[in-house]
Amino acid sequence: MATALAQADDVVAVEYAARIEHVSKSFAGPAGRQLVLDDITLDVAPGEFVTLLGASGCGKSTLLNLVAGLDEPSAGTISTHGRPALMFQEHALFPWLTAGKNIELALRLRGVPKNERRGRAEELLELVRLKGSYGKRVHELSGGMRQRVAMARALAQDSQLLLMDEPFAALDAITRDLLHDELTRIWEETGLSVLFVTHNVREAVRLAQRVVLLSSRPGRVAREWRVDIPQPRRIEDAPVAELSLEITDVLRGEIRRHGQH
Repeated sequence: MATALAQADDVVAVEYAARIEHVSKSFAGPAGRQLVLDDITLDVAPGEFVTLLGASGCGKSTLLNLVAGLDEPSAGTISTHGRPALMFQEHALFPWLTAGKNIELALRLRGVPKNERRGRAEELLELVRLKGSYGKRVHELSGGMRQRVAMARALAQDSQLLLMDEPFAALDAITRDLLHDELTRIWEETGLSVLFVTHNVREAVRLAQRVVLLSSRPGRVAREWRVDIPQPRRIEDAPVAELSLEITDVLRGEIRRHGQH
């Protein structure tokens, strides 16, 4: 039986940032209903950084949308402590607004008083290393800068859970590497919980404390890895490369087992 997204009681001690219990999701298709996610159970602890990894079409983004409350599971329950903030692959900034005004919009929707919004927006821009960019229009920003503004806007929602759907996939390798550093720094400074979707194995290992591999459709939790490599990490570090190779071998086996190319 489908259940709505539940919000955890703030009075109770927080044991998780997100709790996914026996969640399945199916969609109607030409051949009837198609099962996309099957019996997913997963917790994200307060302050934990978890990456969701899997082949294209395995249901990673679908699961993230369910956690965000943009859709409801066909079965199972999802609980979060407070409302999550969501960051997409595309920056989704409003081009007619400045960088600062894009952030202020999120603050306004959160109920922050008008006289406090600019100062808070400038603080968030400084946090993402864009001090002095309040008045810049979207077309004046590079791809990496736009994603930094999008990150600041997500942080403006004052959520303890940040959901990220392949936010760096469209960026060049150097910019992506720099934003990995920035995200790690912000995560460590703020104590946020992060659930990060990617199909890039090395990105998953570079960032996460825990990597969760979903099988090909229907998506199921195939395997998990604790990443005990100290931060700061680099994509090219030997321990990152070694664990990435291990995970890649398992991922290849999942893809072959499900007949995908």
